[in-house]
Amino acid sequence: MTDPRPVRGSRTGRPIMALLDIMGRRWTLRILWELRDGPLTARALRAACDEASPTVLQARLAELRNAGLVDHAAGRGYGLTGLGDEFLAAFTPLYGFADRWAAATKPGTTTTG
Repeated sequence: MTDPRPVRGSRTGRPIMALLDIMGRRWTLRILWELRDGPLTARALRAACDEASPTVLQARLAELRNAGLVDHAAGRGYGLTGLGDEFLAAFTPLYGFADRWAAATKPGTTTTG
C-alpha cells in the first residue's frame, strides 16, 4: 500500500521515497549523526554541525521532529527517538561501506568487479 501524500521525486509516495526525501535534505543526516551519542542543546548541535545556519538547523529539526526521529525536552535538548535510534542502527553499515568505498576509489587504486 502506498501513501498518497506527494513526495519530492516520486509519484508513488512510498515510505522509502518519503524517508529518502527527508534524508536527502541538507544537514539532515549530519544532525542525526551528531545526536548518536545523546541529546544536545540547539547551540551544541549547531557547533557540532560546523555552525550550520540557525534557520536551516531549526527547519531540519522541525522536520525530524515531525517525522518522529528527533524529540526535544526542556533542559535536555534534542535527542533521537526510538525510531531515530533504529534509523541510525540501519544506517551505520553504510558508514563502514563509505570508508571502504573511499579507500577503493582513491587515485591509483584499481577495483575489480
